Amino acid sequence: MRFEIQRESFVIRASLSPELSCLSFPENFQRARKNSVDLFPIIIGRKVKDIRQFNNERSFALRLSEGYEVLFKMHGNRTNLILFHDGIVSDLFRKKISGDTNLRIETLDREIDWSFEHFKKHAHDLKTVYFTFGKVVWQYLEQLGFWIKSPTEQFAEIQAVRKSFEDPRYYITYIQDKPVLSLLRMGDVSSELTDPVSASNEFFYTFTQQYVFSKEKSRLLSILQGALLAGKNYCKKNEQRLEEVRRDDHYRLWADLIMANLHTIRGDEEKIVVPNYFEEDQRPAEIRLKKDISPQKNAEVYYRKARNQHIEIKRLESSIVQKEEEIEKLRQQIATVEGATDLKSLRAIRLTVKPDHDKDEIPSVPYHEFEFRGYRILVGKNAQGNDELTSRYSYKEDLWLHAKDVSGSHVLIKHQSGKKIPKDVIEYAASLAAYNSKRKTESLCPVIVTPRKFVRKRKGDPPGAVIVEREDVIMVEPARLNSQ
Repeated sequence: MRFEIQRESFVIRASLSPELSCLSFPENFQRARKNSVDLFPIIIGRKVKDIRQFNNERSFALRLSEGYEVLFKMHGNRTNLILFHDGIVSDLFRKKISGDTNLRIETLDREIDWSFEHFKKHAHDLKTVYFTFGKVVWQYLEQLGFWIKSPTEQFAEIQAVRKSFEDPRYYITYIQDKPVLSLLRMGDVSSELTDPVSASNEFFYTFTQQYVFSKEKSRLLSILQGALLAGKNYCKKNEQRLEEVRRDDHYRLWADLIMANLHTIRGDEEKIVVPNYFEEDQRPAEIRLKKDISPQKNAEVYYRKARNQHIEIKRLESSIVQKEEEIEKLRQQIATVEGATDLKSLRAIRLTVKPDHDKDEIPSVPYHEFEFRGYRILVGKNAQGNDELTSRYSYKEDLWLHAKDVSGSHVLIKHQSGKKIPKDVIEYAASLAAYNSKRKTESLCPVIVTPRKFVRKRKGDPPGAVIVEREDVIMVEPARLNSQ
């Protein structure tokens, strides 16, 4: 708000944010050419007739010509500028504070009874009685041992604080690492001033610089630490998968045993039991076969699966190494940000770490992951995630589940070689499928259960839509379960 005084100008800059309810008085102020509008245009050009400070209230008013008044209501997160005309509210700066439309200026003055009798009567509720003191004054009194003193001593301390305000000094201080403008010396004092305008200006500059620095630093650290956690989780999951694949060496073994026993295998067998020549005790191995293909073709199938496992092992190893390198770089970046001491250096660091790419660069998967009795269960996040989950993150041996006849998440139970998925694991996954569907509020929900190999997507189908060629249906209660 700019005031013209003959050939000079006087400017009040009001910060009305919840974080900072404060006035400052810049000597030089240039209005922005863009993104700038006139507020309360009706008062432009009117004269200031008087200034009214309300008694014991964080508010003052500029009385203007022709019955206009501008009220500065400096009430923390409800701070506002209010325009009155002939005592009635005509406009608000922060229009969301709708309660201010009913405000009446004549009710703003507040009285405090400073007598000893009133003090004794309300000794149990002094913070309400002396409401103008605020948190800083009460912290100051607590440091003096106020609450363990006698009533007479307490009253004397209160009067001493009041007297110190008659010839005030202004302290820019840090209390719990936050800049504070105080009339009492406490905390980590950075400046001591006698002029209120200078004190207000310095506090405004200190707070905004400190606040912006703290906010940007906190945001940058949050982004980097989030990326670090995501990277660690990525490595953990891939290391678990790598260990599973390395342990599951049955495919090559089974292929070798089929080839070693070709002369004993009939063409129509679905299962054979043969000695394991590759172990000392030659413990028999049970091998499943597809009866519609020859034993040699069955061996080729298992050799192909073994090669695919080898490829997956290489891919997992490579991705883990790459992610570990990224994690180490993130640790270095976090240490650099934590060492920043001012806004200028922090912004220079920010240019090197490119935090604005945080959401895009952190690897994300299209599913939520659950674990039950050692089985991994994946639940699609949305329609696109369902497509990606079923097409990219599944194997034909996985078990696929979906709530019947309604839209919902695709669910996969990851296959473990040589193991049959237990009934309770299937029911657990089915409850997830039911909850993540349009049937989540029903008492019982039918859920399709089928091997992944019987699920296919037709060209042109919308996201998430698939064809199920063979299915079983079980009834389960929808249940919200926590992901890992």
